[in-house]
Amino acid sequence: MKIIDEMLNLALLTADQHHQISAWIARADSPEEILKMPAPLWRAVERASAVMGIDDDLMRPPSLDAEDVVCG
Repeated sequence: MKIIDEMLNLALLTADQHHQISAWIARADSPEEILKMPAPLWRAVERASAVMGIDDDLMRPPSLDAEDVVCG
């Protein structure tokens, strides 16, 4: 939910989109239920994610000099 809030704060989602997405996630009992979100809401999340570079962050290998890394 924190990412959805950040999308709203960055004006990447409208207040209505934020409300609808947050409500959908709150009602979902599983990740599979979240995936059933209506297409217009998914498109809004995808556009905001692209602007924020979330996919790029997820695909980037971890830094070898990262602090607070727990190994093993």
